[in-house]
Amino acid sequence: MLAARPGEIVSKDALMQAVWPDTFVTDDSLTQCIADIRRALGDHEHVIVETLPKRGYRLNADPSDAADPNAAAGTERAKTRFSRRGFILAAIVLVAAAIGTYYGAQIWRATPVRSSDMPRIAILAFDDMSAGADKGYLSDAVAEGIITELARSKTYAVIARNSSFRYRDQPIDIRQIGDELGVDYLLEGSQQKIGGRLKVTAQLLNAHDGSHVWANTYNREIGDFFVVQEEIIRTLADRVGSSIERPLPKSDAAQVSALSYYLMGRAEIVEDFSAAGNELLQQFSLKAIEADPNSQFGYIGMAWTYRNDAVFWHKQENNPDEALKRAAEYADKAILLGPYDADSHHIRAQIHSEAGEMELALARFDVAIALNPSDPNILVHSAGVLLDVGRTDEAIGRIEQAKGIDPFYPDWFNWQMGWALYEKNDCGAALTAMRKMSRIPSGAHRMLAGIHACLGNQPEAKKALAVFLQDSPGDSISKQRKQWEKTYLAPGALDRWLEHMRFAGLPE
Repeated sequence: MLAARPGEIVSKDALMQAVWPDTFVTDDSLTQCIADIRRALGDHEHVIVETLPKRGYRLNADPSDAADPNAAAGTERAKTRFSRRGFILAAIVLVAAAIGTYYGAQIWRATPVRSSDMPRIAILAFDDMSAGADKGYLSDAVAEGIITELARSKTYAVIARNSSFRYRDQPIDIRQIGDELGVDYLLEGSQQKIGGRLKVTAQLLNAHDGSHVWANTYNREIGDFFVVQEEIIRTLADRVGSSIERPLPKSDAAQVSALSYYLMGRAEIVEDFSAAGNELLQQFSLKAIEADPNSQFGYIGMAWTYRNDAVFWHKQENNPDEALKRAAEYADKAILLGPYDADSHHIRAQIHSEAGEMELALARFDVAIALNPSDPNILVHSAGVLLDVGRTDEAIGRIEQAKGIDPFYPDWFNWQMGWALYEKNDCGAALTAMRKMSRIPSGAHRMLAGIHACLGNQPEAKKALAVFLQDSPGDSISKQRKQWEKTYLAPGALDRWLEHMRFAGLPE
């Protein structure tokens, strides 16, 4: 809350409402949190987090802005110790630690997915019996929310949605699905929205023998959507693991409408990753903000639209740097409104990485992974940043982790693994990884060209680069250097890559 509003006075009431909206706490809790923040930042003189009596607290991102003239010595020590970037990084790490404590879990570590004492669960796509324009979206939202919350508890191994949703609209053979996904339990169900009413059914099945473990039907107002989702999560937790204790979430019809619009926009960009698809995502995201300006969903969508535009199309802003700045503003707003939403932190991590703020990107990715360990896309995107900074083995570990929770993982994971093995200078294995793709898209042919160049196979390198250049005419060595010199930071990595591009025939 403070980091999102640097230099502003934030009242005690505002902090209490933002941090503990559904829980009664005393002023002592706030005082203790401020003390913990100061201890984490080494702010012994209270110049970074400043107390303004009877007014609130102010976070001084530049400690020289502190108002107390008697704190000059402390200010100088703080300025020496913390740059603005270092300060923000410390704040993100503190948030990550707080999230880990809140959910009784540590920040993500590369531990094996399968464990004999950890139940494995697959949440199948819920059937949607609705007839409105949002048919297919809320039912997926129910299932996705359950996947995220169960995975976050760290007492269940939850299969990623990409794998569990592939059985949509297929005859259900419980034991076959259980064998293919390697799970102990399956949850299936349905959702129907009729006007302002919501009907959700759910049943938990033993994947080994197909027997029923639990079933229930919920008939509620549409505004109870998130409450119903939480009740299903708690029941599953009680049946197959340990109880989840926390306040019931805020839920109302406006918030559900915002979620529906965001999911519609997300579906458009997934279906058509183009400037036109990005424009549709923006339109739906603006509708989400209009429906509920106090929920994070529309701001997440807007952050992605500006980030995509900055990296690929440059249509919303003539200046890509300005588009990235707008993306950051929307992402920060999303985090402020949805601090426990992994998607908010995921897009902010992406924006940090595009801006060359690699330490901040990795710290933010750790927060996103802690909030949704079942999302393999976050793991693999974070692996890209690790590769940029030369932490190749860690990147490979995260890609393997993602493949473990998503048995039917998408092709682009093989593309990312090809890049990782190229960075490890194991170019034969990199080529094998790329050839595992069912279809190598044109954008991946540049990576393929680099791998062939690494192997000294110039004809194949030239052939692959020619495919890439059909969709990206005008690319050059100088353009690639300018594009990546802020982010491709592993020692010697960029020069090695550009030499391989020259070998493949890319003009200067």
